[in-house]
Amino acid sequence: MNFRRGVIADAPALAELAARTFRETFSDGASAEDMALHLAEAYGISQQRRELEDSDITTLLVDIDGQLVGYAQVRSGETPACVTGESPLELWRFYVAQQFHGRGIAQSLMAAVALEAQKRGGRTLWLGVWERNARAIAFYNKSGFRDVGSHVFMVGNDAQTDRILARGDKIHGDIVNQT
Repeated sequence: MNFRRGVIADAPALAELAARTFRETFSDGASAEDMALHLAEAYGISQQRRELEDSDITTLLVDIDGQLVGYAQVRSGETPACVTGESPLELWRFYVAQQFHGRGIAQSLMAAVALEAQKRGGRTLWLGVWERNARAIAFYNKSGFRDVGSHVFMVGNDAQTDRILARGDKIHGDIVNQT
């Protein structure tokens, strides 16, 4: 397993992985039309290139033998009112390809995310997770995140509910020591 920061040249491979993992995770929860609309808006090559160029977003990639198998994105920006910890950063995206589940990749990627957040001065890490994604919620709870609220997440034209989870200073100890 190799962990590294994404660069602009990774945009095509990242776009493919991002769309595939989102579809794997959420295809049962959205219509084909809403899924196609969301994938086109969020995971095209040009969108991934913009995200890789954005100084507010850090993209961490996991590859095995040169094949991208997972990624996470940490970003600064607007934070929901229910996230009250100091210096918040959002764990915006966190995905491992389905065929690589159960190999410890997610735990290692979460440790890399925590170190990145610390490097960026983050003391609170927060995320939104679909309320019906029990596997992800269990993983995040095991990683020290606690439910602090909710928000709406649009998949195409479908308004879905995400639980907002957070960990950090005022939530559950130091973000780095939670992994």
